[in-house]
Amino acid sequence: MGNEHLKWFEKAREDLHAAEYNFKGGEFDVAAFLCQQAVEKALKALYLKKFSKLTKTHDLVFLANELGVPQKLVDYCKEVGPAFIYTRYPDIEEVTDMERTSGLFLAYAKEVIAWVESRI
Repeated sequence: MGNEHLKWFEKAREDLHAAEYNFKGGEFDVAAFLCQQAVEKALKALYLKKFSKLTKTHDLVFLANELGVPQKLVDYCKEVGPAFIYTRYPDIEEVTDMERTSGLFLAYAKEVIAWVESRI
């Protein structure tokens, strides 16, 4: 395993930084997508550290539950998870206030990443 989990965590931090940049630039759908990616990669980093393997899933709730994430953060994962789909495809689901949603997702992603960082 080595430090592979740290590479995943660094990518999570990069995605969070890019999410913040896009949010400030008014690209709210991109920011929301990148928040989902940041949370997924952070959780996968911890999963890799804990189990010495990766699992091929985009299911944030599954990952969070496998890792014993606090319920509040699991709830955040439930909200952020679907952004993986609806931010990329115009015919799926529409969020009426993407600015507000992506702002919430930024806060959620920061909290999940901080929790993971304290365990990595």
